[in-house]
Amino acid sequence: MNGSTHRRCYCRDAHTGKPLGKKCPKLTSRKHGSYSIRQELPPREDGTRRSFSRAGYDTLKAAQGDLDHVRALLALADTDDHDSLQRLVTLLEEIGNEKAPLPDIEETRRRLRAGLGPRGSLTVGEWLDAWFASKKRRRTTLNGYASHIRVHLKPRIGHIRLDRLNVVHLVEMFDGIADDNEVIAAEDQARREQTARCKPSRPGRPVAAERAKLVEMKPFRKVTGPATRQAVRRTLRAALNSAIAQQLITFNPAAHVELETGKVFTKEDDSWLHPETISETFRRLLATTDLPPITLRDLRHVAATLAHGAGGDIHTIKETLRHSTITLTSDTYTSLLPEVDHAVAEAAAKLVPRSLGPRPKRTR
Repeated sequence: MNGSTHRRCYCRDAHTGKPLGKKCPKLTSRKHGSYSIRQELPPREDGTRRSFSRAGYDTLKAAQGDLDHVRALLALADTDDHDSLQRLVTLLEEIGNEKAPLPDIEETRRRLRAGLGPRGSLTVGEWLDAWFASKKRRRTTLNGYASHIRVHLKPRIGHIRLDRLNVVHLVEMFDGIADDNEVIAAEDQARREQTARCKPSRPGRPVAAERAKLVEMKPFRKVTGPATRQAVRRTLRAALNSAIAQQLITFNPAAHVELETGKVFTKEDDSWLHPETISETFRRLLATTDLPPITLRDLRHVAATLAHGAGGDIHTIKETLRHSTITLTSDTYTSLLPEVDHAVAEAAAKLVPRSLGPRPKRTR
């Protein structure tokens, strides 16, 4: 297909006001006017011609560079790949109309290979969709992939550009999942307690009001356990390995992020110890004391509350608990102790101005 560069100016005849075009005598100087390019594109289905044109180049070198760029984009499609060629032509038409910059050649090549539109930066979410659509697996395996992508991966990292995804993004994602687990556990516990209050234990108890409160609460939800988090990482790692195979990226951050295995407690030989064993030991020790009932997990909440009561600021407690937001810390784990509540009230009372002496008597 033919293409060319040419130089023109916008000078006008002093008498007629018409553009001089190529007749401008100043065009003998290379510094006068600007360069333009025009590249023929494949004709439309009805046979009409179409082309890519752009003007305003200061030098012939810049104009020739863009013309070569357009030709290289058209060459990305194989001679027998009519669909890719049409997508590239549509891309160039849109860019020409919008006067937008020409896209990167290698990025466009990768998008075409991935079966995506040739324009735009490939995001993690777009790649996950394309990767999942190409999978031929058992239904149960595909259901697992779909769940991981829909529930965890796309909502948390789907907006990130694929070539910019790194380990920090994944650490933040799994930390967010852990934070959500704590919120879910707290909400589920509150619902269980409210459910117990809805059962009429004695005559005259206002069960209807308690049930109304229960209706307004969130339903029970499951936490994302260590095994599921590992499965989510495996899904992402497989998807990113395919992206490496297609030369979309060169590094797989999912292969380098470290997750908890669930082995919080181990035996002396570092073998796995079921967490319930520790919980049971803690309950036996608690039974030998005069302390009020408390679970092993409740110690986290108590530590945060005591730290706050001792004067620790919310931000420090947030960092200690590794929460993603300070709102989670203040709303869930730092309920005030009565002493702290009293101290706050006393501090507020001190701000109220007091009279310095007896009020003068009125004279009648």
